[in-house]
Amino acid sequence: MNTFSRLCNHRIGWASIFLFITILPISMSARKVTNFDSGWRFMLADDKRMSDKTFDDSSWRLLDLPHDWAIEGDFSAGNPSGAGGGALPGGVGWYRKSFRVESASPEQKHMAIRFDGVYMNSTVWINGHKLGTRPYGYISFEYDLTPFIIWGGENVIAVKVDNSDQPNSRWYSGCGIYRHVWLVETSLLHIDTWGVFVMPKKIKGDNWQVPVNVVLKNSEGRQPMIRNTLLDKNGRIVARQESRSVSQTLMVRRPMLWSVSTPNVYKLKTEIILNGKVVDEETTITAFREFRFDASSGFWLNGRNMKINGVCNHHDLGCLGAALNEDALHRQLFKLKEMGVNAIRCSHNPPAPELLNLCDTMGFIVMDESFDMWRRKKTKNDYARFFDEWHERDLTDMVLRDRNHPSIMIWSIGNEVLEQWSSADTDALTLEQANLILNAGQDASKLAHGSELSPNSLLTIHLVDIIRRLDTSRPITAGCNEPSPNNHLFKSGALNLIGFNYHHEMINDVPKNFPGKPFIMTESVSALQTRGFYRMPSDSIFVMPERWDRPYTDPTMMCSAYDNSHAPWSSTHEATWDVVKHKPYCSGQFIWTGWDYIGEPTPYGFPARSSYFGIIDLAGFPKDAYYMYQSEWTNKPVLHLFPHWDWLPGQTIDMWCYYSRADEVELFVNGKSQGIRRKPDSHTYHVSWRVQYEPGEVMVVARTNGKETGRQIIRTSGQPYAIRLTTDYIGKDTYFVNAEVVDKEGNLCTTAENDIVFSSDNAEIIGVDNGSQFSTERFKANHRKAFFGRCLVVLKSKSPNPITLRARSIGLADTQINL
Repeated sequence: MNTFSRLCNHRIGWASIFLFITILPISMSARKVTNFDSGWRFMLADDKRMSDKTFDDSSWRLLDLPHDWAIEGDFSAGNPSGAGGGALPGGVGWYRKSFRVESASPEQKHMAIRFDGVYMNSTVWINGHKLGTRPYGYISFEYDLTPFIIWGGENVIAVKVDNSDQPNSRWYSGCGIYRHVWLVETSLLHIDTWGVFVMPKKIKGDNWQVPVNVVLKNSEGRQPMIRNTLLDKNGRIVARQESRSVSQTLMVRRPMLWSVSTPNVYKLKTEIILNGKVVDEETTITAFREFRFDASSGFWLNGRNMKINGVCNHHDLGCLGAALNEDALHRQLFKLKEMGVNAIRCSHNPPAPELLNLCDTMGFIVMDESFDMWRRKKTKNDYARFFDEWHERDLTDMVLRDRNHPSIMIWSIGNEVLEQWSSADTDALTLEQANLILNAGQDASKLAHGSELSPNSLLTIHLVDIIRRLDTSRPITAGCNEPSPNNHLFKSGALNLIGFNYHHEMINDVPKNFPGKPFIMTESVSALQTRGFYRMPSDSIFVMPERWDRPYTDPTMMCSAYDNSHAPWSSTHEATWDVVKHKPYCSGQFIWTGWDYIGEPTPYGFPARSSYFGIIDLAGFPKDAYYMYQSEWTNKPVLHLFPHWDWLPGQTIDMWCYYSRADEVELFVNGKSQGIRRKPDSHTYHVSWRVQYEPGEVMVVARTNGKETGRQIIRTSGQPYAIRLTTDYIGKDTYFVNAEVVDKEGNLCTTAENDIVFSSDNAEIIGVDNGSQFSTERFKANHRKAFFGRCLVVLKSKSPNPITLRARSIGLADTQINL
């Protein structure tokens, strides 16, 4: 089955996943949850009168949420976010929406508005009444509208978003109401926000308890009945209990277990019944799984020892920016699953709820992370300025919102916080320098010594206690780039899962330095790669930059796609994986990163504006390292030969091959054997040949027991002739289409940079990209230059009619594809 067929088949599963998660059996008389995304007015400006109910916003732009205004702007060295923040604009923006609420008796109704995420410093008004402010741009929050609603009349919501104080992030954050908004209508007696907690627990044999705790909003002191019903994926009742108690325990025997390969989920329906009538109900996704982290043997899931093969991801979606798009999220996760990834670290903030929903149903273990900084700032205007006032509420809301997700198996209270040391000041550094020094290590004198706990250790205990009050079922860690046991966070004793960021060479010391504590690499690798670019000789390691205080310069602005380039604090993919693979006490790793992301373009400065760390580039094209992991992490037969075969005559070329499920591979150049290669042991992850280039073709043949099991041929390309369009991913209403410049024989022209112009019927072009980390072309456009022969166009359907996409470029044959 080809990739497109698999994607189409998977699309059916994606549709069913979406329906299972979002279309809940809510009684219209009990609880009404309405998507509130459509029909907002937007203006990138600031005027205090914009909160008034009567303010005239008729000239404002009309749009639907989620929305990120920064991604619509131009890349510029003058944008105060800096290259580390994506070199895109910030500012102050206002959103307004008018809506009517059906006439009702106010004493019978409760209405709230829920925001899944607004970046950042949002303030919300209803009919001119200020509801509140939330500084943290990644947290979900809700406001009670009931006292201010005009029942049967027109109401106006106004939202101010202030992202003008820059820089405030070490990566691209986006700007605006970039996640979904919901209107929640209930009776006065109702389940509180995130008020249901269910966490199945195995008790003996195949018997499981399902404790359910419900928090009610019950201002009138009613005595309702509470009914909890557990249903399987087919809607069959598995268990049910009804009583007046807000704490109940259901019993289940031999449930279908949740795992990364069989993510079986159940629905818990909680109903509040008063005088025989259901006055409120809520449905919660749950699952049955038993897991533990062991200091000697690593991670166990349902009695099976396994490695956590994870990646870190930031929240942007490439050319779509930070604006949530479920299809784009699913595409990311699908490609990672194909690679063999089984875990996601939400770096370094609470994620969109939709990401967790997908991880629940697709089979990803999740490390849910709260903060990138505590009291000590990493950038001039980051969350540190709000930490003292807001950290307890933000951390509480994160855990309350997310704790029912079966995919979450680790909580993280922070990433590389400066409180690991007694003092660490980045005020005098540029954003790029700060990113580098955080991983360079600090003086030993700044570590914790003696038995007395420092303020930083006490703060660690405080944050852990906040989580423990709400959930005791998961270990708590932090991403620490100081591996010493005298790290103030480790010294607290509060973290029951030790997490290292990098320092793979110190994993050998973990059992000695942290006796009895389980261990995981919370962040690893940070290899630097540009898809399609190769620096030889490939057996030379390029550290970029050589020192944190010496910025790297290279006119190409690229990094080698051989696994031979990395940052000064990090390693190659193969080096870290070799340690993780062979240390049984290492539970696994979260590689930095699964996908390239906007911002943090280490080792370069502007015009570089997105990362080089990803295993998949920003447009969604896998880099070569993707296939190394696929050969190690899956049972698929892998045969991946690289690089391309477009060089100068007589040039010496290093050909690499990742392979699996074969005894040996043999390379041929124009039919002449260049030798047979075998991986000699479990520490070898690729084989290579050093050959002289001559135009024609290079071929690798895989064999098992002397019989051919696969082959791959790469040919020298001719002159660019045409554009080839292929569907990369089809979502519910979003289409991702790859465009390739090819010669007359259909070979990819690997050096082509043609500007390709797109047009479509019945669809809107919502983004273009090519994976280049240093292109300053707009993402919101109808054209894109090819990068190493490829680019991407993203469309959103406007009607149920068939979609036609056309592509043209000067000097190339036009083409089109019907979707």
